[in-house]
Amino acid sequence: MLPPGKGLDMPGNRVSNSFSLASFRGAELLQVATLLVANALYKHKSIWRGDFIMRFIRYFAIASLVVGALVVHSTPVRAEAACEPDKLATKYPSLADKKIKVGVDAGIPPYTYREEGNFENIIGFDADLARAVFECHGIDFEFFAGAWSGLLPAVIAGQVDAMWSDLYYTSERAKEVDYATYMKAGTGALVRKGNPDGITSLESACGHTIAVGLGTVEEAAMREETEKCKAAGKDEVNILTYPDVAAGVRLVGNERASAMLTDLALVDRLVKDSPDSFERGFYLLTDFTIGVAVKNGNDELLNAVYDGLQVMQGNGTQDEIFKKYTIDPVLSHPTSIQRD
Repeated sequence: MLPPGKGLDMPGNRVSNSFSLASFRGAELLQVATLLVANALYKHKSIWRGDFIMRFIRYFAIASLVVGALVVHSTPVRAEAACEPDKLATKYPSLADKKIKVGVDAGIPPYTYREEGNFENIIGFDADLARAVFECHGIDFEFFAGAWSGLLPAVIAGQVDAMWSDLYYTSERAKEVDYATYMKAGTGALVRKGNPDGITSLESACGHTIAVGLGTVEEAAMREETEKCKAAGKDEVNILTYPDVAAGVRLVGNERASAMLTDLALVDRLVKDSPDSFERGFYLLTDFTIGVAVKNGNDELLNAVYDGLQVMQGNGTQDEIFKKYTIDPVLSHPTSIQRD
């Protein structure tokens, strides 16, 4: 479980009788049946007394249209997600004869990192979850390791098919990529042992040098915070950006930065691995979610990932992988497709 800390939880009236019932779903049948009855009763309105009944029939017909439309448009038409590798060519035809290239940063434990003693094998929460999803569908894939800051541009440029490596959803990123999210996010501050510069909150960063990943939500947060510092008459934050986690850790370890702001689970893992060198200065829980990104329009891959994540969340596999890498399952988030 997460230890206590300082947190921030961020479609007239005439209807043709010539139609095939087989082509209609339940809500459409409701609309058609109601209008047919209303038409028939209207033609024989002499059998009814007064206008009240006729108004009721017409209002009921209109209401059925509205309700029916809501049902039709809110009911998913996709089949229930399931692991059916023998149906890959039917369910996701464009993926059947293709090897999917998945971009990861191989230096961000516990998400994606190289196995000790087996450098070529990439493990971690995201890596194991990706394997489970693609194996569920029988999709051939490989990991492509690169610096975190270059992975999303590689997806947009078509050099890799997906980025699956501790990637937060933002509306700005979603202008060029689509997401399947599956996890809530938090931010932590990695500081040197003993926290000599007293970095215990965002506000305490004024006048200090803070390391943040290039293009991350933490970079945006610190740029906003430095404006607050100046407005309060305090020294601004000196922001240093780094291309990958290892570079950020070095900035803190070499005393070039008072703290490094990055993903909470990552900070906790770094502290666990080097307890004599680092500790967590503070953390804050956010409204951000973490997900897999694919280039806009790559719908079959997006749907395959989303369907697979539904299965992994439903059968408990995602929670098992959380526990394997000491990530609190409370961070699990019902998978959803997120677009701009």
